[in-house]
Amino acid sequence: MKAKFTGHDTFPLRYGWLFKAVNHLNTNGKLQTSNEEKTREAIVELGVGKNMVNAIRYWAEACSVIAVDYTNGHIDHEVSDSGKYLFGDSSTDGKDPYLEQVGSIWLIHFWLNFNSDHLSSYRYFFNYSNVQHFEKTILLSDCTEDAKRLVTNSIGNENTLKKDIDCFLNTYCKKFKNAASKKKTKIDEDHFTSPLSELNLIQDNGGGFYISNLTERPELPIEIFIYSLVRFAEIETIDSKINTVDFDSLLTKPCSPGRIFRLSESGLGQKLDEAQEFSKSSISWIDSLGLRQIRIEQSLFDSPVLFLDKYYGGVLNG
Repeated sequence: MKAKFTGHDTFPLRYGWLFKAVNHLNTNGKLQTSNEEKTREAIVELGVGKNMVNAIRYWAEACSVIAVDYTNGHIDHEVSDSGKYLFGDSSTDGKDPYLEQVGSIWLIHFWLNFNSDHLSSYRYFFNYSNVQHFEKTILLSDCTEDAKRLVTNSIGNENTLKKDIDCFLNTYCKKFKNAASKKKTKIDEDHFTSPLSELNLIQDNGGGFYISNLTERPELPIEIFIYSLVRFAEIETIDSKINTVDFDSLLTKPCSPGRIFRLSESGLGQKLDEAQEFSKSSISWIDSLGLRQIRIEQSLFDSPVLFLDKYYGGVLNG
């Protein structure tokens, strides 16, 4: 992996940014701020300053809704298949461009952390950290030490990682006045502009203390879970003709649904039961004599996006 603890200019992800990035590219705009003329155009079109253009590009890349294109001999961007699916392109509407459905936010969270190429503080937390109650200073220390063995390039200085962790926590946490007091009062609107804070995966307990429990996640739509399960199983079984994944891999391996969605052992079991019923046993699992294996029919690997279609078909049709 390569370390990537910079690029967001300390701006957390905000509502509307991913759609803005995709829409800007769909209308032939550019997001590379190395080109002064194109930067001025982006500033006008997106209605933000240069640093925010950088942040919008960073989050759109990190969430895999745009991709870097090198085909012309220089760095450019194009809308990815994921970006086209959710946010649309010049010819078709996206499934949920304004992230009105909670499943879309879970999907963005999965895309953001389903990445084994670049390590950031949020990918470290959701794929490698085992803490459920933590101090920010301890998370910084753990991330710094573990990153040294996980990445092949320099991780930067401590201040770089600290800023990345601050940005990560501001992206995932709702902020309150007097967070340490029993009576919590919400601050201004700017603290609620990150869609990922709505998932409640991390709670700010005040005083630099945070909570992120492993739990059952009934609010996670089963279609999004199945999509993530198949995507993970694809990389797990890529060198094998056997379409099975063991339970522990789904629970604890980096990029697994258990890790990314912060599922407890019982929570993963419940999701698998639900997945088996929902898929009409195209996904099945056994828990016998300590052997826990999940079998996935080969046809599901051909188009896991069909489960996303079912989700959006269901929520849009009532």
